[in-house]
Order: sequence, then structure tokens, then C-alpha cells
Amino acid sequence: MAKHIKQMQMESLRKTFNGVKDLVVLTGPGLDCQTDNRMRLELRKKNIRMQVLKNSLARKVFDELGLKMTKWEGRTIVAWGGTSIASLAKEVEGWLKDKKNEPKTKDRMKPKGAVTEGQEIDFATALTMPTREEAIGRVVMLAQSPGRRLVGQLIGPAGYLAGQVKAISEKPEAAPTGEAAPAGEPAPA
Repeated sequence: MAKHIKQMQMESLRKTFNGVKDLVVLTGPGLDCQTDNRMRLELRKKNIRMQVLKNSLARKVFDELGLKMTKWEGRTIVAWGGTSIASLAKEVEGWLKDKKNEPKTKDRMKPKGAVTEGQEIDFATALTMPTREEAIGRVVMLAQSPGRRLVGQLIGPAGYLAGQVKAISEKPEAAPTGEAAPAGEPAPA
């Protein structure tokens, strides 16, 4: 391939992957074009894009962009998009599981790994990470936790005191048997 064409391809890759922080890396040797196109179309509906990369050119561009990846053996297919690495990995995994029993895709497409925030991680780890919405929910819960604990500590003793007052107020009054003894003196027997 001419050097000029390689430079054009690398520039195209730089433009495409500039600003991308989350990727799922797949391998798909022997994948036919119909299956490849169907997967692209189905994932595009979920705002996920896919591209087959030439390993030598992609390695150079990814190093320049700060996307650390070591798994460059065989055919490399990259998927990116979605709201987080977890949602991206779950969508790709879901598609792979749905198509696993089809003869054209059976055991042909497998995940190699994932990249998040420029660092390579295992695909299984990407599946277990929280989605963006789950992470926000956890942060909100953790922010509210000290407030809940403080309110519980304030309400707890007040509730106990209110229960005691209520129990005393509902207690039937004793019938008068005589004069009450003055405070400090024992009652006559």
C-alpha cells in the first residue's frame, strides 16, 4: 500500500476516534458481509458504531490518541458509542448471545477486551461495571446516607419520648383512696 494512502487512512482513523474513550474490541475471522452489516445496523439503532481496523495503522493511531491496547492479533473490530463502557459491553454481549446459534455467526465473533478512559480492561470486567445511570444513582445514595443517619438519630429519641408520653396519657388514673402524702414523707399505714 502506498505511503500516501496509509497516511490518509491514519488521518481518517484520527478523526473517527478523536475523543472516544470507551471501546469494545472484538475479533471476527470468517464473518460474512451480511452478518457484519446486520450487526452494524442493529447496533447503530442503539447509537453504537463499528469498524474493522487494519492492526498496524490502528496501533499507531491509538497510541497517539492515548488508547492503550495490547490485543492486536487477528482481525480487529472495534465498537464504540453508547452512554458508558458497561452499556456498550452489555449491548454487544446481548447481540452476540442472540446470534450465537446461527450457523453464520456461531463462534466466529468473540470479544477480545475493552478500553475505558484510555486503559485496557477485560471484557468481563466491562460487563460488571455500572452504567452511567447506575453510577449516578449510587453517588446520590451515598450523598444522602449521612443525612438519613442524622435524621434517624434525631427522630429516634424523640419518637421514644413521644411513645412514653402516650403510654402515660393512656394509663387509667388510680381511684382516690385518701389524701396524697406530702412529698418526702411516707404515707400512713
